[in-house]
Amino acid sequence: MSIKAGDFIRLSYTGRVDGKIFDTTDEDVAKSAEIFSPEARYGPVTIRVGSHHVILGLDEALEGREVGEEGEVLVPSDKAFGPHDPARVEAFNKNSFSEKPKKGMSLKVPDKGEGTVVDIIGNRVLIDFNHPLAGKPLSYTFRIEGMVEGAVEQMKGLINLYAGRDMDVTLDGAVITLHLPPGITYDRRWLLWRSRIIHEGFDHIPGIDEITLVETFRRTGTDKPEASEE
Repeated sequence: MSIKAGDFIRLSYTGRVDGKIFDTTDEDVAKSAEIFSPEARYGPVTIRVGSHHVILGLDEALEGREVGEEGEVLVPSDKAFGPHDPARVEAFNKNSFSEKPKKGMSLKVPDKGEGTVVDIIGNRVLIDFNHPLAGKPLSYTFRIEGMVEGAVEQMKGLINLYAGRDMDVTLDGAVITLHLPPGITYDRRWLLWRSRIIHEGFDHIPGIDEITLVETFRRTGTDKPEASEE
């Protein structure tokens, strides 16, 4: 059966720019390419085809494929990180930064966001606020590992995709429950993406009428409750 928009699948992929690997779901490949991050989660990711959970050019290339199929796609910049906008390269006074700017450094500028120092000319610092890969064509190799069926596994996939963590999820009729792990209150990534996960759960998982977030407190040996799970 061919993959179609709206299907949840498990996907492995490796992205390259100018022949150099910049992103991968394979831990060994990441280590070989010297882009391994201890904070990253490796292994196939669960995505919903057509929902732009991956780069647009890769997302579009998945439709019509088969489970187990491997492929390669060339992605033009307009379906990757967009064109490079010269207007987003701006000059700032070097003395306006607490840390001495250096070429290649990432800097956050109030009301502008984060950019990369591309040049320093005298007392002027040129900062590029485009995505570092803007204007560049990309290539991806990929493998469709399998379909993801059922509300519980699909919700787990959304949580892992956005929040980067595993979570216990149960389903009772049309009610799906997320059992929040201890310490999640301090997880900025979860707090940032929680609303998006819930929104997509309602939009993309059929038959869900209610999403419940449950936090549990248990008494410890000191007769003090454990830390909140949210």
